Amino acid sequence: MKDCDNESVKEDMELPVFDLAAITNATDNFSNSNKLGEGGFGPVYKGTLSEGRDIAVKMLSNNSTQGLNELKNEVILIAKLQHRNLVKILGCCIQENENMLIYEYMPNKSLDCFIFDQANSKLLDWHKRINIINGVAKGLLYLHEDSRLRIIHRDLKANNILLDNNMNPKISDFSLVRSFWGDQIDSETNRIIGTYGYMSPEYAMHGQYSVKSDVFSFGVLVLEQRPEDRPNMSSVIQMFSSESLLPKPKQPGFFTDSPKADSSSSKHGTCSGNEMTTTIIEAR
Repeated sequence: MKDCDNESVKEDMELPVFDLAAITNATDNFSNSNKLGEGGFGPVYKGTLSEGRDIAVKMLSNNSTQGLNELKNEVILIAKLQHRNLVKILGCCIQENENMLIYEYMPNKSLDCFIFDQANSKLLDWHKRINIINGVAKGLLYLHEDSRLRIIHRDLKANNILLDNNMNPKISDFSLVRSFWGDQIDSETNRIIGTYGYMSPEYAMHGQYSVKSDVFSFGVLVLEQRPEDRPNMSSVIQMFSSESLLPKPKQPGFFTDSPKADSSSSKHGTCSGNEMTTTIIEAR
C-alpha cells in the first residue's frame, strides 16, 4: 500500500490505500475478462491480490456521470458502517489520475443476475428468496435507524444487491446516499438522481426524499404510491418474524401527471457487479 497523491482526500477517507501497480497486477491490467459490469460511476473489475484474496475494483471513468466528490461521499460513509448486509469496503486507490474503490468480492454477483434470468431464477427457491428479502430489510433498518446517522440509500435496486458465496445479500453502491442528523426525517433537492422506475413518486416529481423513499424502492411488500401508508423497516422485520395476519392492502395511490425524464437507464440484458443509473428530471 502507498500514500494517496491527494493528501486531503486521504485524510477525509481514513482508509487503507492500495498502490496502483498492485491493483493493475491484481486485475491483469484491467482485462475485459475480469470485468464484472459497468454503470454511471464506471467499470467494476474482479481482481486477486498477491496474497490470494479476491477483490472487486470500482473505477471512476473519465466520462462518468459521478465524480471525485461522489467517490469521497461513498467512502466516508460506508467505511464507518458495519453490518453483515452491507458490502465491505477494503480501501481506495487515488493515484496518477486514477480514482478507485476496493471492495470485498461477491462471487454470486448481483440479484438481477438471478431474478431477470430465466435459468438462474429457478435457483432461487422460496427459502433463498425470503433470506434475501429479510437480509436487505435488515440492512435498510440499520441504515435508517441503527447507524450513527440516519442514512437514505436513494438507489436501491436489484443490481445494487450483491450476493456472497452462500447467497446472503449485501447492499452496495453508496455514491448517492444522503444522511440526516438528529431528528431530521426528510429533505428536498433540485437535482433528482437515481434510477427512474425505482424512485418514489414524491422524489421523482418533487425532489422530496426520506427513509420512505428507500421503502418504496424496497417494494417487495409495499404496493402503495402514498408515503404515509408505507411501513418503517422495523415494521417490515416484524412482519417477517410474526405469524399474525398482515393488514388488509389499501387502494393504491395515483399520480395523474408524469415527469419528463432524461434517463440513461441500462437494459437488464447484462448483469452487473455494481451498476448505477443517473436520471435528471426537469420541471414541466
